[in-house]
Amino acid sequence: MATGRTHRPATRSRGIPEATVARLPLYLRALTALSERSVPTVSSEELATAAGVNSAKLRKDFSYLGSYGTRGVGYDVEYLVYQISRELGLTQDWPVVIVGVGNLGAALANYGGFASRGFRVAALLDQDPALTGRTVAGMPVSHTDDLERIVTENGVSIGVITIPAGGAQQVCDRLVAAGVTSILNFAPTVLSVPEGVDVRKVDLSIELQILAFHEQRKAGEDATAPADLPAGPHTTPRKGPDGDVPAVMPA
Repeated sequence: MATGRTHRPATRSRGIPEATVARLPLYLRALTALSERSVPTVSSEELATAAGVNSAKLRKDFSYLGSYGTRGVGYDVEYLVYQISRELGLTQDWPVVIVGVGNLGAALANYGGFASRGFRVAALLDQDPALTGRTVAGMPVSHTDDLERIVTENGVSIGVITIPAGGAQQVCDRLVAAGVTSILNFAPTVLSVPEGVDVRKVDLSIELQILAFHEQRKAGEDATAPADLPAGPHTTPRKGPDGDVPAVMPA
């Protein structure tokens, strides 16, 4: 198995907090929309509203970039777009491989926003021989047997996993061994990676479950709360799989 590049430790530019890094794409999206409308400057309040954060947090985040705006004028939109894009590493081309060309993988391959944001899908891989050679999003699908060669030849450092949970760790291990140091994981499982490799997990079912929780609270919190329930711990029995169990165990 080809080993590709050696792993390099993940770095955090100028000590910017992870929470701030997570908000930079939100600012960039809002700023890009302003730029497309030829808006020259924006106040912290206006930009914070567009990004969905409070203005104090925005100003603190921008202070890590060395950008403080001009009193009475605001922030220069084009300059901030450049600043944030540079901080996020989007001023260079990032080749990406997508492993798993099912419905989700094909949808990601067809997503037109990658190229405009500094990412280039270098290859599509799938273990199904029936898919090998087929064209998806204008690209031929390669077999996963060629994963190491494709990663090495294209200098890929970012891999996207869109396969079922059962094979995700093995694919992850192969990507890392080939030199990939950042992975976007759509598989419903937690991946184990060595130090220096970053993993971002996207689980749509978890997000939907969280929304369902909030919907349930909004729709029935009054109806589900017994009016005569005493305050504090209680031991009113309820039916469980093994018979009556206390609703709340005493401390």
